[in-house]
Amino acid sequence: MNDTRRKPKMTHVLSTPQGRRKAWWHFQFIDHAVIRHWWWNLHEIAPGVWRSNHPSPARLKRYKAMGIKTVISLRAEIDKSPMLLEAEACKALGLRLVYARGFGSRMAPRKEAFASLKAAFQGAEKPFLFHCKSGADRTGIAAVLYLVMIDSRSVEEALQQMHWRHVHFKRSSAGVLDHVFRVYIVARDATGISFEDWVATAYDRDAITASFALWRRGGDWKSGIKGAST
Repeated sequence: MNDTRRKPKMTHVLSTPQGRRKAWWHFQFIDHAVIRHWWWNLHEIAPGVWRSNHPSPARLKRYKAMGIKTVISLRAEIDKSPMLLEAEACKALGLRLVYARGFGSRMAPRKEAFASLKAAFQGAEKPFLFHCKSGADRTGIAAVLYLVMIDSRSVEEALQQMHWRHVHFKRSSAGVLDHVFRVYIVARDATGISFEDWVATAYDRDAITASFALWRRGGDWKSGIKGAST
């Protein structure tokens, strides 16, 4: 009889020398920190507001020297090497670490994620930095949301943050994040609705995901989207 139970997810500990070594190797070669040692994907999107990929403890020390006071992570708060090492380093350096949940790199955000991220931005002492793993997709949409919800920029201007220069590709599966704004722009042009009002009253994660699949195939992606009909 086959055992169909899920295997427990890998976790790490830093409390023993063996556990710390295992976590460090996982961080370097499974989470690809070895690549991020040279490539930071670091950009200032507004005065005192920075985006990057997942920093190492050594890089967090550099950020501290730059004046960074708050780090916002868009990754899950779990017992795996990247998060454990980051939390340990932030505590040692006196950096405030905040988690903003509900964002994935291959799916439209959960509705509550928008308000959660806005609250994280508003509560963060500047200068602050936010990141995901590569600083491309989740970090890209977070940058757009900061500029739209906090800095009052137009969506069109803010969308420059989701660009191949940051290693984000609109026609990949991560393009569903761009599609959130594509759907919103149609609704805005038809009704004049603000972005946050649209999220509150018309945002439909499942419909946007289905619409994105149609868009990639060149189909009628606007059909069935609440507030996106013309």
